[in-house]
Amino acid sequence: MRHILSLLVFVFALSCKNSNSSDVRTPIENSEPTEQSSADESSDLSAISTKDFREFKILDSKNLTKSEIWETINPQIEDFKEADYERLKPFILEKDITELQVNRTRNKFTYEELTKFYLYRIRKFDRENPLSLNSVIAINPNVIEEAKEKDRYFVDRGLSKHPIYGMPILLKDNVNALGMATTAGAVALKDNITDDAFIVKQLKANDALILGKANLSEWAYFFCGDCPSGYSAVGGQTLNPYGRRIFDTGGSSSGSGVAVAANFCAAAIGSETAGSILSPASQNSVVGLKPTIGLVSRSGIVPISSTLDTAGPIARSVRDIGIVLSAIYGYDISDSKSVDLNQSQGYFEKPSLGAIQGKRFGAPKRLMEDSLYQKALEVLKQQGAEIVEIEEEKLGLPNFIRLLNLDMKKDLPTYMQNYANTSIKFRTVEDVMDFNLKDSLKTMPYGQKLFKGIADDKGDAKYLVAIKDTLKTNGLQYFNHPMKDRSLDGFLSINNYHAAFAAVAEYPALTVPMGYTEKGEPKGLTFIAKRLQEKQLLQWAYVYEQASKARVAPKDYN
Repeated sequence: MRHILSLLVFVFALSCKNSNSSDVRTPIENSEPTEQSSADESSDLSAISTKDFREFKILDSKNLTKSEIWETINPQIEDFKEADYERLKPFILEKDITELQVNRTRNKFTYEELTKFYLYRIRKFDRENPLSLNSVIAINPNVIEEAKEKDRYFVDRGLSKHPIYGMPILLKDNVNALGMATTAGAVALKDNITDDAFIVKQLKANDALILGKANLSEWAYFFCGDCPSGYSAVGGQTLNPYGRRIFDTGGSSSGSGVAVAANFCAAAIGSETAGSILSPASQNSVVGLKPTIGLVSRSGIVPISSTLDTAGPIARSVRDIGIVLSAIYGYDISDSKSVDLNQSQGYFEKPSLGAIQGKRFGAPKRLMEDSLYQKALEVLKQQGAEIVEIEEEKLGLPNFIRLLNLDMKKDLPTYMQNYANTSIKFRTVEDVMDFNLKDSLKTMPYGQKLFKGIADDKGDAKYLVAIKDTLKTNGLQYFNHPMKDRSLDGFLSINNYHAAFAAVAEYPALTVPMGYTEKGEPKGLTFIAKRLQEKQLLQWAYVYEQASKARVAPKDYN
């Protein structure tokens, strides 16, 4: 969540080269704004460190071992050998979902073998070795039997079957799923065995396989304040496959982004409050979508903010994002912001390569210093897009962190009451803080400053409504004014730089790999559109992806 802070400082100032966003933390090149913001947000922002981590207090978890993760799975994959892994690699590694389904249809592998390939690969690379990434927290103990079932019912992947059929999907470990604890990375929730979240039921209804749980920044990065992104007490420190202990993983969906980049799954589910999908997707050179709030259910997901939270997909290609989105969206009566679209949206349909012709995109002038951004804009121009350089609206997001404080103060007890395991007696932030104090080295080695901020915040319901109204107004004006004034179809950003504004506007955003810095650090081109324009985002991003071919797999994990 440290990037709640960074984006707010830098986007508010509207003057630095790199800004960051909400509940994530990413490295920054110019960390000092050259102009003071006029918005009254400084008291909020000073509460969170923007230290750029290169040394970590902890790498491997003190609460989870590799043997614990694999004890129930190892006997089930004894028959899968290195020779099987090498034989299947050309048909699975770096393949998108459509290619995987084609190879399954051609009997290059079964869904059981596909699942075992990913499991073998996770076990091979993810923990307690020189290339470890610590991206996976748990494996679904039933996934191999479930894969066998998909094979039994697989005859012809015709129109009756969803494209996600038989695809192994990892879930960020704040998403409830049968058979595994939902910990949010916190020791306090290590026994939180639950029913499926709404989106997991959606995945299963469309015949996806739940492979396991991905590590995350603990409590979705709204916990410690002085910790690196990708750290949780349960999962340890997630590391970036493009530069272990060199490049930030982004957060808070750190494990989801890393696992997709390292080919540990067909795709993954993340969640975002303001940057937690966009940041790890861009930092790990994969594609990530933060949907319109309400398009995807939040029921059964450990919350930060019922105002801003949403789940969303992370994958290696834009089409895969559409496939996963089409499997998880849907009206949920128990989610107060859920949207009923009444008809299929066709998110996984192959977009036209002419979809970007004549579209006008706003490009903030201050981002033009970034050479990768400039190159991406040229690619878009070559595909027929019009790039309109714009000055950003001089708006801040006052009391953004207090919104998160006051939402989580009420939303966490609601989750604990309605969706957590009934044996867990914790209900409030204060309950968790008290638990952590009993063994702080194992539960909170970086402290729990942000939780203390939540506990200390005395704002009432009336104040919360006022904050929401101001933030929503500012967010909408930030995008709508230039879009109307300059007749723009969309807005172009980098990584998660404008994630907080998109969050409060409740607008969707999609990031696509756009290349690597001279040091090899990934960056993403981020498309932002108006409410419920996911299909347009997918079309635009697909055209850019196909024209740029910017993604390169991390070389040590091939």
